[in-house]
Amino acid sequence: MLELIQITNDPAFARRCDASEGFRLFVDLERLGKAERQAGRNTFISAHDIADVGRVREVLRRSRLMVRVNPLHEGTAAELDAVLAQHPHLLMLPMFTRADEVREFARLVAGRVRFVALLETAGALATLDEWIATPGIEEVFVGLNDLHLSLGCRFMFEPLAQGLVDRVADVARRAGKRFGFGGIARLDEGLLPGRDVLAEHLRLGSNSVILSRTFHRADASTVFEDEVAALRAAERELALRSPGDEAADRGRIRERIEAIARELGPRG
Repeated sequence: MLELIQITNDPAFARRCDASEGFRLFVDLERLGKAERQAGRNTFISAHDIADVGRVREVLRRSRLMVRVNPLHEGTAAELDAVLAQHPHLLMLPMFTRADEVREFARLVAGRVRFVALLETAGALATLDEWIATPGIEEVFVGLNDLHLSLGCRFMFEPLAQGLVDRVADVARRAGKRFGFGGIARLDEGLLPGRDVLAEHLRLGSNSVILSRTFHRADASTVFEDEVAALRAAERELALRSPGDEAADRGRIRERIEAIARELGPRG
């Protein structure tokens, strides 16, 4: 079962997620450079703060809480002390480009919790073999939104079509690390429908995925729990595919991604 990662600072909504099996809650404290990096794009920039960590953590009974902190900077040590005082289960390190950044972050965490290495830059991808064995890493999560920009791609899922996510999955698996990637929309929504994204998660043996905002938008015709139930039903169905069906889906999805990228115009 995929661990569904839900970004929220709302304790009431976190409690609803926690009532279902297989959720990870996600409080997002990343600010440094994010607005400039994603200017003009329809992306999520959170307004979460450190107090939200404790508020969400307090209501959880079965789900883990992950906190994304800022990229490594001169205030990281103090930031980690403040966040860890709220007792999250996991941290997430974003926007690193070199192995020494991952090692320094691990040194500052000092084994107090495990952390997720968010691979979202060309540099992080190029140096994967150098940092994958860093003590304290529990999971490698591929952030396709920033990674595709860093690589000069036109469409968020191009690194998936190019086999780059396959490589990360293989390296993580051989290192004994969990692996996840990207976000997922509702099953029949998105330029690349959620069902196809889910199919690729199962093909790659992914452990986790972030639910997009489409799952909990203000839409009176649907209920969040119903959308999650539909996703779980599709997950069970796709898990029954034969190797031939899985390969056929892989080829079809790759062609669809390439077609979308062409429609979006020249590379950045």
